[in-house]
Amino acid sequence: MRLDMFVLKPTLSKIAGCKSTLAASMFCYVVFIAANMYAVWGTMIPASIIIGTGAATLWAAKCTYLTSIGAWYAKITNSSTAGTISVFFGVFYMIFQTSHVWGNLISSTVFSQKIPENLNISDDVLEKCGAAHCPSDYQNNTNLDRPDMAKIYTVCGIYIGCACLGIVTIVMYLDNIDHETDGSQMTTKQLLGAMARHFYNSKYQKLLIPLTIYSGVEAAFFAGDYTRSFISCSMGVWNVGYVMIAYGVADAACSLIIGRLVKYTGFLPWFILAFILHGGTLITLLMWKPNPDYPILFYLFAVLWGIGDAVIQTLLNALYGDLFTQKPETAFASHRLCESAGFILAFGYSSYICTDIKIYVCLSFVTVGTLLYCVVEAMQRKQAKHKINTTEYLVQ
Repeated sequence: MRLDMFVLKPTLSKIAGCKSTLAASMFCYVVFIAANMYAVWGTMIPASIIIGTGAATLWAAKCTYLTSIGAWYAKITNSSTAGTISVFFGVFYMIFQTSHVWGNLISSTVFSQKIPENLNISDDVLEKCGAAHCPSDYQNNTNLDRPDMAKIYTVCGIYIGCACLGIVTIVMYLDNIDHETDGSQMTTKQLLGAMARHFYNSKYQKLLIPLTIYSGVEAAFFAGDYTRSFISCSMGVWNVGYVMIAYGVADAACSLIIGRLVKYTGFLPWFILAFILHGGTLITLLMWKPNPDYPILFYLFAVLWGIGDAVIQTLLNALYGDLFTQKPETAFASHRLCESAGFILAFGYSSYICTDIKIYVCLSFVTVGTLLYCVVEAMQRKQAKHKINTTEYLVQ
């Protein structure tokens, strides 16, 4: 469960500064990881609220930070603002997505210390994996059993250590941004008003809502439903980490490459590529019956999804930074609002509907979102052409 409290970010930044906001927000993740050592409603609900608050402040601050330094660097080097911001986001997401590699390498190493003697499951049980999997299909499938608590304690302890190391790194090495220079000092009430005006006045923002929601839905689907309904159900939970490593490598590498190439190609070809990759994968998953005898397919779908995710996560953030450079904090708070709505939607229905329905929901969002993004692209090109014609007319 997540509760992204976007409106707290400006207040916290105003009091503590951007650097301190990032460090404090990261500590919320430490609290959430620690709560998983005793995962009951009494600990997980408060911890979920805490990490939701921390995620809101962390990601909004991160996006504002990257946009600001990207815009400043573009000005210093006399280069394209959109291209430079895309490069900055590409580098960030390349590093960020490697967390799938290191995190899953840790979990896979710990969870596979003792592999069950009987890895085979009956054909009847296997038939209930994949798109046909439903939340109630846990009977007689030992692959879906909860890992030993000692292993859970070990993984959580390692993750807490990594999180604390990240906080120390932020505090020691990250330069702070003076909020007086980026115009982002707003009270909570002012940000709420600015967000309301942003959604009401910006045609671009309205059109980007479905695609931004999909960025949350697709992440939740892959992390929650693909890993459970396809990998864990048919191959066992100890294989999830290895498949997710392939996903993380593809996501990280493509985030860096795409972030650098977009300055030459523009955004449109990459969003079309993401639509083809995710749409094609989703349709295939609807028809595919997962079989542990062909593990390469699990890795292939993870790689394809990782490439598409690299496009969506990296370039959607860069697109917001390019479209709304003058008001990055308001725009990225709106971005997080829509994205987290996707998380809430996906995790909200996750325990109640079967995987095939979830796939149809993903297909709907990615199709509508991509079509509306194409409208944004057409509007941008029309506006740019009009600006050029106006300039030429004034010169004459």
